[in-house]
Amino acid sequence: MILLQPSALLPLLPPQSRLLGLDAGEKTIGVALSDSLRTIATPLLTLSRTKFLKDAEKLKALTDKHEVGALVLGFPLNMDGTTGPRAQSVRTLAGSLQRHIALPLLLWDERMSTMAAERVIQEASLSRGKRDAVVDKLAAAYILQGALDALNALT
Repeated sequence: MILLQPSALLPLLPPQSRLLGLDAGEKTIGVALSDSLRTIATPLLTLSRTKFLKDAEKLKALTDKHEVGALVLGFPLNMDGTTGPRAQSVRTLAGSLQRHIALPLLLWDERMSTMAAERVIQEASLSRGKRDAVVDKLAAAYILQGALDALNALT
């Protein structure tokens, strides 16, 4: 089930289940994980994208390992709130993931997530090589944290 509002996700979440945040790019997928109380998002890893089925298997293994109750996928809206080709690509990815991972999936506005992650990295004075290695999982954590904050505001 693909959801657009966090309020629709709350009744579907098992108690103490974690959320997995995803920042899907063309070459990588940044992955973040919430704690079981669903208050804090932590960068987990960056997957190099290969074939969809292999990527889906890796994500499914992560959901099983970490007792995930739902996915939060960054949804790249334009700055004016409209959708464009990247948003359609993410919708397609969401539909494909739904066929392989039987969990609710929340599309979450990811505007500014990569910029925020890059700002944190610059402030930490990481080298360019280290920046590239962490930016996607930090962006996933930023996306996930926004969804967690919205969910917690509802309770």
